Amino acid sequence: MNTAPPQPDLLAKKVLAHRPRKHPLGTVKLRPGDCMDVLAEMEADSIHLVVSDPPYFLDGLDGDWRKGANVPPRNGAVGGLPIGMKFDPGQGERLQEFLQPIAAQLFRVMLPGAFMLLFSAPRLAHRMALAAERAGFEIRDQFAWRFRARAQFKAFTQDHFVKRRTDLSDAEKRTAITKLAGRRTPQLRPQFEAIICAQKPKVGTFVDNWLEFETGLIDAKQTLDGNVPSTVMEVEKPAKDCFNSHLTPKPVKLCEHLIRVFSAPGQMVLDPFVGSGTTCVAARNTGRNVIGIDINPDYIAIAHQRLEDTRDGHTAYAAHPNRGVSPAGSPVGRAL
Repeated sequence: MNTAPPQPDLLAKKVLAHRPRKHPLGTVKLRPGDCMDVLAEMEADSIHLVVSDPPYFLDGLDGDWRKGANVPPRNGAVGGLPIGMKFDPGQGERLQEFLQPIAAQLFRVMLPGAFMLLFSAPRLAHRMALAAERAGFEIRDQFAWRFRARAQFKAFTQDHFVKRRTDLSDAEKRTAITKLAGRRTPQLRPQFEAIICAQKPKVGTFVDNWLEFETGLIDAKQTLDGNVPSTVMEVEKPAKDCFNSHLTPKPVKLCEHLIRVFSAPGQMVLDPFVGSGTTCVAARNTGRNVIGIDINPDYIAIAHQRLEDTRDGHTAYAAHPNRGVSPAGSPVGRAL
């Protein structure tokens, strides 16, 4: 068997033959619709990085990211509580069932070695990781986005439940409340969100994969706080724009950092749950191209507005014939 290393000219031909097609810098494409349908239309092995914040299936939130759905309380859940305060063990199972076929489609459209970064509620992170792993991804790490401000302490006392009980006398209620001593439900003040780092398996060595696809390695020169990239990233939660009704907008600064670390300028980023468009804004700001998908037309409109508000002369919006324009009037591509 010939084990000699390939000659430089043959290696160069191989790299050129397999190098991903580059896209013009700065293009932003928003595609309304179910991500499963949109992903099915996309070219295989065409995406360098996925950054997304999937729906967590908390408190009636569904795959359309609609809130206030008429979902009856389950065992262990209390109706009429603010978002994030209910607990239902079935949430994780439904989330994994929902995400696994989507992860399989993402696996298909991503290049070998490409990374997928998924934001998650900490108690559901294992379900997101399982969905990705069973779709073929390797789970490389888990990061923590740490924040301090605007973090609601969701643990609540049980006194009001005792007071409403009809099977206890007033004296028994007072005794029960004294015995409870102000104890609360097991929910500490949330100070971080998890980020699952998954990777499509690379081809050959890290060097082989990078030369062929320009994926699979990180840019360790990037910094968020003056230090090398770490697994804990502290960025405050963003203040919402007056028109942004999205429940969980992510900081542009954080997404810019992730995109810089896990991709290269000119590459293609994908967000299948684009929400209010943070990934699109961050990708454009860092010189990447981006495709954003969302089933909720309200969020597509918000993403359009944010892109308009942060638009600069560097970005070229790709228009598509017969597909309309953004709310502010500028064409935005809606097809690959």
